[in-house]
Amino acid sequence: MRKHFNMPVAFLAVLVLILAACNGGGASPSASAAESMGAESMAPESEEPAESEAAEADYKACMVSDVGGIDDNSFNENAWAGMEQAEAELGVEVTFLESRSAEDYARNIDQHVADGCDMIVTVGFLLGDATAAAAEANPDTRFAIVDFAYDPAIPNVEGLVYSTAEGAMLAGYAAASWSQTGIMGTFGGINIGPGVTDFMDGFIAGMNYYNEQNDADVRMLGGRDPNNPDSGTFTGNFESTDDAKNVTLGMLQEGADVILPVGGPIGGGTFAAIDEQGADAVGLGVDVDWTESAPDFTPWLLTSVIKRIDNSVFQAIERGLAGDAPQPVFVSTLENEGVGIAPFHDYEDEISDEVKAALEEMSAAIIAGDLVPSDYYGE
Repeated sequence: MRKHFNMPVAFLAVLVLILAACNGGGASPSASAAESMGAESMAPESEEPAESEAAEADYKACMVSDVGGIDDNSFNENAWAGMEQAEAELGVEVTFLESRSAEDYARNIDQHVADGCDMIVTVGFLLGDATAAAAEANPDTRFAIVDFAYDPAIPNVEGLVYSTAEGAMLAGYAAASWSQTGIMGTFGGINIGPGVTDFMDGFIAGMNYYNEQNDADVRMLGGRDPNNPDSGTFTGNFESTDDAKNVTLGMLQEGADVILPVGGPIGGGTFAAIDEQGADAVGLGVDVDWTESAPDFTPWLLTSVIKRIDNSVFQAIERGLAGDAPQPVFVSTLENEGVGIAPFHDYEDEISDEVKAALEEMSAAIIAGDLVPSDYYGE
């Protein structure tokens, strides 16, 4: 039973680079990889930090957040978790500076450079220009940037990108199977490209694949034309839950009963709208399992599309500490457990065994390169 409760120029080249890396098919899955995808969750398993204290390392890793705050229950917080894991397991010193507006990006990066940071992790596509300028001006400082990569590569910068469409496709399939109205919805915060639109496109792909496999006719509100980068529904910011709430109210009025908001903390507006309307509807979280990061939303949370920013940030610091050469593009995928979906939690019994089996088959096929999300983009 369901529950009721009262762009810079560089981006164009980078988009081609990221899509080629993320959607061009993968290697065959190992038996252990296929078997590890349990029926209850397609989420990558998180590793607990070692209980014993790591030996202190003479290495300082520093982070600059995007707007939204270090405790945004999503994007920035997930990156900081990777920093804290590096502190606990590698013994490095970690610190962060929060960006309250775009004007803070370069200022915060420069402050970290002045403070002698060995590695500076910048969180988000919007920091792309400021990160490039600082990296080129400080070739002896190592950088890593979340959700962006450079073409041509900058020698002292790692680009950490994510094939979130793979996890979102699984979520879209499950959501389509749950929907009773046959109408779903998705929208983003700012249209900054793959960091946001891969969630939306993958969600649509999962719905389209569900329709194909089950002779169904579920449709999407706020969907995108894959050939038109300006299409889709966006609030224009990552801060206003009121804007997200208004978009969600409109979708609920049009009959949507499953909605994916892609904008970190603004997603709270979706759950507020569902609650306010007493709607027989659910939302989805992004980046982390929102049942853990924002448990108050659990009554309306079908699942979350997982993006293991924490893992990729930790691994980037680990490579830096070891003195390994920066990887120009490091792609997190289903195969390397960098993306996935969270458990269905309160809705576990409302997702059938047949659908769960289909999700396992889809995951294996995506890893093998036999099922490509971009083949199912668009409506």
